[in-house]
Amino acid sequence: MTIQVEKNTSDRFPITLDDIQAANQRIHGVIERTSLVYNSYFSQECGAEIYLKLENLQQTGSFKLRGASNKIASMLAAAEKAGQERPKGVIAASAGNHAQGVAYAAAYNRLAAIVVMPQGASLTKIKACREMGAEIIQYGTSLEEAATYARQQSKENGYIFIHPYDDWDIITGQATLGLELLEDLPDITTAVIPLGGGGLLGGTAMALKLQNPAIRVIGVQTEAVSPYLGYIKSGNYNAIQPNATTIADGIKVKLPGTANSSIIRQYVDDVVTVDDNQISEAIVALLERTRTIGEGAGAVALAAMLHKKVPLGPSEKVAIVISGGNIDSTLIGRIIDFGLVSSGRYVSVAITVPDLPGQLVHLLSTVADLGMNVRQVEHRRGELHIPVGKTEIILQIETKDWDQQAELFRRFAEEGIFARNLLV
Repeated sequence: MTIQVEKNTSDRFPITLDDIQAANQRIHGVIERTSLVYNSYFSQECGAEIYLKLENLQQTGSFKLRGASNKIASMLAAAEKAGQERPKGVIAASAGNHAQGVAYAAAYNRLAAIVVMPQGASLTKIKACREMGAEIIQYGTSLEEAATYARQQSKENGYIFIHPYDDWDIITGQATLGLELLEDLPDITTAVIPLGGGGLLGGTAMALKLQNPAIRVIGVQTEAVSPYLGYIKSGNYNAIQPNATTIADGIKVKLPGTANSSIIRQYVDDVVTVDDNQISEAIVALLERTRTIGEGAGAVALAAMLHKKVPLGPSEKVAIVISGGNIDSTLIGRIIDFGLVSSGRYVSVAITVPDLPGQLVHLLSTVADLGMNVRQVEHRRGELHIPVGKTEIILQIETKDWDQQAELFRRFAEEGIFARNLLV
């Protein structure tokens, strides 16, 4: 898929730094000015000064409130200036975070709101939107299908459609995050930002580069859904498989917008990707090191840094945007376990031994000698793969890293014990 987007100069865009600053004033009081916090652990791991922009602590749990608030406030101000009646309401299509932003901003401004979500959208996000007073419609299997349906509904019921990213007012609102980054970290050298539709990345990059063109801006997508990979140089999007899946549902955008693309090609330096294993590890690390939760889409920038996807120069000061924390509680446990397994911190071992007293005690002693913790023990007997007179013992073990796991299997081998890793 190819689009014709040329490199732009700033005066060819319909928004300026003054517009971004005006938006910042417009949404003041609706959004939180989220913290930018230094993290010593991530700094040591990445080899740079690492600061986290915690948009997961934003009202509604993500950055999306910035754009939605600016869009609705601008729309109402324009109607008042023109002497027109207030809009009947607003309608949006979203996998969840834009939906919550629109629902919250609409309620704040006493407007009705309808949100169209794809089938399979986060239950947490659906519930949150309903609690804010929005009507929820679930339609289609992708954000693109939901957006098409929402546009149709907009024409039929007279509600104003609010696009999640391909809208200049939305982009301007998201860009306010860039103002905060530079105010809080004036000597920032690199910003690493999640990339889905591109409103956050494009707007933030513009806000930063218009003030300091030397700042490097990197976007991060998932390997499964990365239409922007290589786009900055070529101007061509990557084709995405229709059945592509990722735990980063908030940035699972297969068709980027024109407005976002033009800004990204002008102001963003590079786009990199991470896989679901790396995202899971980043979610676990974020939870352990900051005691805050990041959803899949919110943690991709941190994943890119932890897995050395972004080359760094000496004395770098890097701002990593944690863009959202709206994750289903039912998914958190699975992702944590997945992240622990993929980082070598959790293993499930199957061992077949004679069905005699003392066998389990011996295995547990070996594990304890290595300083590991057994989470769960299970015995299996009478199954076809287990010989008569023997039992299969399954140990679920918490480990420090891959090296410690390797040491465990070496010890078992030295003792003549055959152990199978059930998680690889």
